[in-house]
Amino acid sequence: MWLSVAFYVKITEMIADIHITEKSFGNKNLIKDIKFSVDDGEKVGIIGRNGVGKSTLFGILTGADKDYTGEIIYRRGTTVVATAQEHHDMGETTVLQYVLQGLPEYAKLSHIIETYPTSMGDDMHKITQYTDALARFDDKGFYQIEEQIERELINFQLPDVAHRPFSTLSGGQKRLVEVIKIMHSDAHLALIDEPTNHMDYVAKQQFIDWMQSAREAMLVITHDRDVLSQVDRIVELKDGGCMSFKGNYDAYLKQNALSTGTQMNEFEMIEKRMTNLKQKIIDYQRLKEKSRNPGTIQKFKRLEMQSREELSELETKEKPTFWIDKESAENLNYKTAAQYGKFKAKNVRIGLKNDESRSKHVLVTARDLALGYGDTVLFEGVDIDLREGEAVELRGRNGAGKTTLIKALLGGSANLDVSNKDSSKKQDIVFFSGELTLDSQVRVGIYEQEVSPTYFDLPLEAAIERMYLDRKLTITTTKIRQLLSDYLFTEGDGQTPVRRLSGGQKARFQLISMLANDPQLLILDEPTNHLDLPSIEELETALQKYSGAVLYVSHDHYFCESLGGAVIKIGAN
Repeated sequence: MWLSVAFYVKITEMIADIHITEKSFGNKNLIKDIKFSVDDGEKVGIIGRNGVGKSTLFGILTGADKDYTGEIIYRRGTTVVATAQEHHDMGETTVLQYVLQGLPEYAKLSHIIETYPTSMGDDMHKITQYTDALARFDDKGFYQIEEQIERELINFQLPDVAHRPFSTLSGGQKRLVEVIKIMHSDAHLALIDEPTNHMDYVAKQQFIDWMQSAREAMLVITHDRDVLSQVDRIVELKDGGCMSFKGNYDAYLKQNALSTGTQMNEFEMIEKRMTNLKQKIIDYQRLKEKSRNPGTIQKFKRLEMQSREELSELETKEKPTFWIDKESAENLNYKTAAQYGKFKAKNVRIGLKNDESRSKHVLVTARDLALGYGDTVLFEGVDIDLREGEAVELRGRNGAGKTTLIKALLGGSANLDVSNKDSSKKQDIVFFSGELTLDSQVRVGIYEQEVSPTYFDLPLEAAIERMYLDRKLTITTTKIRQLLSDYLFTEGDGQTPVRRLSGGQKARFQLISMLANDPQLLILDEPTNHLDLPSIEELETALQKYSGAVLYVSHDHYFCESLGGAVIKIGAN
């Protein structure tokens, strides 16, 4: 590994210059040439297919991963903060303490204010430091910081957690706290990984508002199109490198379609050149054999060698892959569309049945429904009529009772995400009024945010087999291999324990699980979390053609617009 450390003497608009030339895992070269810069205050969305190295990039930028080749140059005095992916040895550290620990200046000033009065005596230097610390503490608003953090925790649907041990929070709750920590970090550059996965639409809008107004530059790994619509630039990682697109998500879609056409033409020229060079090599070999003049023979040898060298260099260039959103792809001209067919990146294949012969009878009914826990009513007055071929969106804030309704519908058997709730206070669902019925004959497919612990320690192939057998469904080795291929898993992935899969890989496993029994009713709980953009589009397209019924919860505005259906408001909105 080599790492060049340098700083800018002259103040410029650029805050970070990033150039990573190699990052490998075993024999797999994940990053080959990633190069881009970040300007002061710039908001940059980082996108790419699951597994291209987005989180790896963040590990390098934070200094946690030093096993790479390249250079990261930060402007002098730049502070970098990042959302943590793992939390170890937290002990009894409270949520409030954890957030405050992420504020270096707060910790420094607090130490001076708390300790100096008993130690400074007549030391004028310490007295000056103490006085300056008091003034600085007030200027930064640190006297009110704890109240601010507690208010923000409430806004993010995390009431009464400020003084709880951080280690007792769920994964979703920890992610929300990480965002709040970033919001108070006062850093120059913030690295934020999938910030909105566990946010409802109100919390997400609060995050977007803060992102737009914050002075910090940001690199945000996200496939949340609502967030991407508000960034200044999008950097897409693919094929070991990256491309930068000025503007937001809509601008990216247009630029991506245009640049894809250019890149496809460039590679086709390379392919034509390779074909030409191969023919030249054959021709030079024949001319050598026919020639009797030593000088001419040497000339053809030299030309053959030059052609072989050029061919060898061109053959190292991997065939690129591209993804163009469906709408843009439909507007491609004939030539470009034909080219795109050759270069289109492989995507998940979601096998939803489109049998139009299915009836339109009611599958889910709710009448004047009120549910809650203990003596607490979460919501009341809910009415639902869901037929085959229809969609219903359950809309409400985290904690309003959307997941509770779904669990009640399924008899409390679903392993649905409850990241906004205190898992230590599990209670039985209480029916306060009304009725809720599910057609007993209907086959149900459930997309759950959390993989069942049953499968955690099983290799992916074994988990798929176990999942099918548990449901008394037929499964073969050939079928498992086909599923792995359809959902973009490699052979190596098949032997990887489920708990070690990435968020995107676990999401694709959940899709396999959801569709195993050819369902007539799909229940989706935030299905776009962790999926990359092409996979989200494939899911949306499949659902639009699906002849069964869909009951879904999503805070993805684009997904809701695509799927449509009746909106049932749950709780206070």
